Amino acid sequence: SGGGVVVLMVLVAVLAPLLAPHDPSAQDLTRRLLPPFWIEGTDPAHLLGTDHLGRDYLSRLIYGARISLGVGFGVVLVSGLIGISLGLVAGYFGGLADMAISFIITTRLSLPIVLVALAAVAFAGASLATLITVLGLLLWDRFAVVSRAAAQSLRSRDFIKGLRAIGASQTRILFLELLPNMRAALIVVMTLEVANVILLEAALSFLGLGVRAPTPSWGLMISEGRDNILFDPWLTALPGAALCGLVLAVNLLGDGLRDITGGRLK
Repeated sequence: SGGGVVVLMVLVAVLAPLLAPHDPSAQDLTRRLLPPFWIEGTDPAHLLGTDHLGRDYLSRLIYGARISLGVGFGVVLVSGLIGISLGLVAGYFGGLADMAISFIITTRLSLPIVLVALAAVAFAGASLATLITVLGLLLWDRFAVVSRAAAQSLRSRDFIKGLRAIGASQTRILFLELLPNMRAALIVVMTLEVANVILLEAALSFLGLGVRAPTPSWGLMISEGRDNILFDPWLTALPGAALCGLVLAVNLLGDGLRDITGGRLK
């Protein structure tokens, strides 16, 4: 079920220009704070109502899925490249390389992610590219730990010893032999990290240090709707529900992949 919801969300994000009934940034102050379809006074042209600037809420929710998933996959790509490379080198070569990289991993784990991300984004300026770069440079530790442990387990296998005996290059052993044999574990880590990144992006956007307005981010929409939470609670409830649903679906997908690959991960 989690996988189906994630696939649906990905399709919504990819097809956002076709699915969104209005421009998500178009303002119309004469039609501000229209209620959604289940509340009296709604407008059929705006099924989920409008926000405080008269922007169509359904369109902003649809484009918000694109932002959340784009940041999630972008950050995981950056952090995965860093963490997997470090983990492979540490686990395969051992010795001083392992000690140095283990120290780097320990140092990274001692840093509070949210506080460091807040400081970095505040210093560099809030933008989508900055957010992906900062989070990517902060969230590589799980990839490094998992790939290091997997490389340590695989380096003593007979097929690796055979490759060394025939003079195979270190690059081939690392990236064409070790890496494909640990893909199951890395896919699970990647899935769970996407959910973590989506929450972090929403938190930073809520605090005004993530995606800049008027870009439709679910965290930013929750932040904008909090001023009207007593009279128009749907302004925060709708993006909040979308965010919870996506994170839950991604976590369920990760749990399912972990169960499926459990035997191989052991």
